[in-house]
Amino acid sequence: MADTMQFDLVSPERSLASLQVTAVQIPGADGDMTAMPAHAPTITTLRPGLLRVESPEGNMDYVVSGGFAEIGSDGLSVLAEKAIPVTEMTRDHLDELIEAARAAQASAHENKEEHHTLVDDATKLLADMEALGEHINL
Repeated sequence: MADTMQFDLVSPERSLASLQVTAVQIPGADGDMTAMPAHAPTITTLRPGLLRVESPEGNMDYVVSGGFAEIGSDGLSVLAEKAIPVTEMTRDHLDELIEAARAAQASAHENKEEHHTLVDDATKLLADMEALGEHINL
């Protein structure tokens, strides 16, 4: 069994990581999960949270606002809606993410007769973004 696997993290703005890793903790929509070498093939959606990367070169954390992760036996690709290294995260970044979540919630409320689950999803998104700010002390 291999000790590492290929990990790639991209967002619409840029490629954030492409390296060999030993494990990646993913904030999956149905709960956190850890991908490691020889993981069963899986595709999951992401919820807002911390993506934690363990590699031989050291550990890194990224704030993600959503997206998808594709896990294979020899690699992991994360396509994030927005991803920011925690070391670069500022209160302004967090405020932007929270404002986007508030806008999504307001829009969902306007159309709640048509899309009741959208209201629930938008409310959860807003709560996740606010909790994330507390978690990383912003």
